[in-house]
Amino acid sequence: MQLLSDPFSLGIIASLLAGTATGLGAIPIFIKKDFSRRTLDLMLGFAAGVMLAASAFSLLVPAFEEQAVQIAGWTGVFTIVGFGFMLGALFVYATDRFLPHEHFKKGHEGPDSKLSRVWLLVIAITIHNFPEGLAVGVSFGGDQILTGLSVAVAIGLQNIPEGLAVAAPLVRQGYSRKYAAALALVTGLVEPIGGLLGVSVVTFAVGLLPYGLAFAAGAMVYVVGDEMVPESHSGGNERLATWGLMVGFLIMMSLDNVFTFLFGAG
Repeated sequence: MQLLSDPFSLGIIASLLAGTATGLGAIPIFIKKDFSRRTLDLMLGFAAGVMLAASAFSLLVPAFEEQAVQIAGWTGVFTIVGFGFMLGALFVYATDRFLPHEHFKKGHEGPDSKLSRVWLLVIAITIHNFPEGLAVGVSFGGDQILTGLSVAVAIGLQNIPEGLAVAAPLVRQGYSRKYAAALALVTGLVEPIGGLLGVSVVTFAVGLLPYGLAFAAGAMVYVVGDEMVPESHSGGNERLATWGLMVGFLIMMSLDNVFTFLFGAG
C-alpha cells in the first residue's frame, strides 16, 4: 500500500504500464493482417489529439499553477513555463536531427548509418516515445498524483493506436506478426526510462517541477506538429485524420476533468 502512495514509485510504474500499451495496440494484427491507410491515419490523428489535450490540460495548466510561477507573476509564464516549453521542443528537434532514424513515409533522416532499416524505424519511434515517458514521470513530481494519473492514462490511451500504426506497416512489408508486435512493444519500453528520469529530477529538485512539466509539454506538442499531423495527412485522409484529432482531444479533455471531479485538484 505504501508503494501505491509513493509518487516516485507510482511515476515509474505508471510510465511502464503506459509504455506497454504499444504492445496492446499491436494485438489486432494477429486477428487481421492488413489495415487500410484510412484506418491508420484516423488512429494517428486520434493519438495526436490525445497528446495535445494532455499537454495543455495535464501538463501546462499544472505548470502555471506551480508556486514558482505564481510568485514570479505574469513574467513566470515566459521565464519558467515558456522557457521549459521551448526547451522541450528543441530537445526533440536536436535528437531528430542528429540521431540516424527512418520513417515509413518520409524515409531516412539524420546522419548516415549502417543499421538495418527496421532498427532505424525503431529509433525514430523511440525518439518520440521518450518524451511521453518523461511526461508521465515529471507529472508525478511534487506529490501531484492526480496529475500523474491523468497523464499516464493519456499516454497509455494514445499508445494503443500508435502500437498498431507501428506493427501494421511492418507486417505489410513482410515481417512476421510476432516480430512486428514485439517491435511495437519495444518502442514503448523506452518510456519507463524517460519516466524514471523525469520523476527523479523533479522529486529531488522540486523547484524544477514547472520547468519539467512545460518541457514535457513542449516536446509532445513538437512531436504532434512535426510528425503525427503531417504523417496522418500524407495519405489523402486529411479530413478524417483531423476528425480523429478532434475526438482524441475531446476524450482526453473530458477524462482530465473527470479525474479532477472524482479525486479533487492535486
